[in-house]
Amino acid sequence: MRVLIVSGIWPPDVGGPASHAPDVAEFLRSRGHEVEVVTTADAPPAPRAYPIRAVPRHYRIGVRHYRGAALVHHRARHVDVVYTTGMFGRSALGSTMARKPFVVKLTADPAFERSRRRGFVAGDVDEFQDHGGGPAVALLRFARDVELRHAAHVFTPSAYLRDLALGWGVAPDRVSVLPNPSPVSVELGQRDELRRALGLNGATLVFAGRLTAQKSLERALEAVAGADGVRLVIAGDGPERQSLEARAGELGIGDRVTFLGAQPRERILELFHAADATILSSSWENFPHTVVEALAVGTPVLAMEAGGVSEVVQDGVNGLLAGPGDTAALGEAVRRYFADEPLRRRLRGAAASSVAEYAPERILAELEQVLRRVAAT
Repeated sequence: MRVLIVSGIWPPDVGGPASHAPDVAEFLRSRGHEVEVVTTADAPPAPRAYPIRAVPRHYRIGVRHYRGAALVHHRARHVDVVYTTGMFGRSALGSTMARKPFVVKLTADPAFERSRRRGFVAGDVDEFQDHGGGPAVALLRFARDVELRHAAHVFTPSAYLRDLALGWGVAPDRVSVLPNPSPVSVELGQRDELRRALGLNGATLVFAGRLTAQKSLERALEAVAGADGVRLVIAGDGPERQSLEARAGELGIGDRVTFLGAQPRERILELFHAADATILSSSWENFPHTVVEALAVGTPVLAMEAGGVSEVVQDGVNGLLAGPGDTAALGEAVRRYFADEPLRRRLRGAAASSVAEYAPERILAELEQVLRRVAAT
């Protein structure tokens, strides 16, 4: 089978698709399939054992989109199936023009993400489902629905997002839940040694991801501010970094919050393994890769309930959950966690086993099976 993988981001970019797409490529190659990649990039991606073709991001938006669709079309002609984790409009157009089926890995509501990015709407993804938003938003919704309804299959990482997709008119037999896999096993070393090497002293929380409005990290900062002696390490970059640094100063915890900037995936896994817990304060989420990654390396998650988070984080089992947008409850969860050593031991002991069913071999084999079926039609 020949597969074209399309991803809007690729290492060294940070984010779920930038982790997932290379894992899929390596898995498919290990199973004897031919793989190539189309993505966007600020600079040419590092060479791998398969072709990676990138549209430079310095092109203005219209040109970048045209070149992306044209590149997908050109490369799709030489494969059996297209698997896209982003650039859905370009993937749908390019694949359709090449008369090749495409499979979508949905990570969010594309219409909401596009509308929010352009400043057309505020609020969260649930509110977006019930509000108009004007002609521009209606057009983005229409584009989303057309793209997804023409896909041969749609994967969602959570039942929450599958329900949304069904509401957009995707046929039930063409959309299924495929959780984000846990990371491929890597040797992380002893936790105490990692803590020393990474300079983690005392009670430490870690967050990893894009610093965007969606992540609502100001809530995490406020939760940490109410927990004496607790430190927060933030790995990632994005448009909210400057305001978050300023907010940490305003809360008087600038000396307890460290901004590391973007980090490679291996370092993220080391940070998770070394931390006492990870924290997630997002306003809206689907099924974050970082939650599965943290649990897989044995680290509990302190999170606000949003989207599909509660499908993997079980309150009192492998982490602690606070209500959506409830900063006070998140702060109480942080204080409770660090005040109760038996609780920390119990949650840490259950973390890795709680995501055993997300082993990459099982999840990616299910993805391969669908790609084979679609390619054969």
